[in-house]
Formats: sequence, C-alpha cells, structure tokens
Amino acid sequence: MTPCRPLTIAAILLLTGCNADAGDGGTIPSGDSQPYDEITEAEVLRFVGTEPFWGGKVSHDSLVYTTPEDQIGQSISIERFAGRGGLSFSGDFDGAAFIMTVTPSQCSDGMSDRTYPFAVVLKIGDETRNGCAWSDVHPFTGDEAP
Repeated sequence: MTPCRPLTIAAILLLTGCNADAGDGGTIPSGDSQPYDEITEAEVLRFVGTEPFWGGKVSHDSLVYTTPEDQIGQSISIERFAGRGGLSFSGDFDGAAFIMTVTPSQCSDGMSDRTYPFAVVLKIGDETRNGCAWSDVHPFTGDEAP
C-alpha cells in the first residue's frame, strides 16, 4: 500500500458522503450513483488560495503547485477521482501526501471581487488549506486582473 492510499480513500469518502449541495441550489438525489462529470479531463483546472498564498493548475494527470517563493511551481503526478459531488486529485508532494478536493460551489478568494465556480480544499501532509478553482469552460466572474 502506498503512503497516499489512506488519504485517497478519505478523499473518496469525503466526495461520496458529503457535499449534498449540487452547486445549483439543488441537492444530489440519494439514489444518484453517477460520478461527477462537469470538469472533463481535457480541461485545465486552475486553483488559487490565500493565507498562505498558493495556486497552480491541473492538466490531465499532472498538477503544478505554485507559491510566491516558487512561482514556476513544482509538477507532481496525480491520480484523479470523480466522486458524486466533485473531484479529488492525489499524489505525493516532497514526501507528503497531497490531496485536493474540488466541489461545485460559489467561492471567493477574499482578496478580489471575483466569484469562482468551485471550492477547493487542499491537504498537504497535516496542513489543510482552502481556496477556489475555475477553468476556461467554467470561468470566474469579476475583474480579470484584481
């Protein structure tokens, strides 16, 4: 068993058991067993968070994680999982488990007037961060350059 496996299983449970809000004000029907498919594997998903500042993008099976100290970012291989209420991306980041869940929900970064279509919870090792995400297919609203 790889070190990420227990955290991947936790992310799967989070996405299948939680997030009854479908993002459009409705709820996911209790008999719905279809995986979340609103973000395709072909989309480039961008994400951002504050306190501390972090961000990056997911493309296919690769994720680039950036910080103000490392603006080029570090690329990691990830596994993608589609749960009932969103997606998770998991991998290894500098020896620590990396799990990012993305769920449909209006999200604010708290620093701009933008509204993003997805909320993000990122866990690196024991540290948990919150942020927002968007793609070209699912853009944010608000100023292009805050």
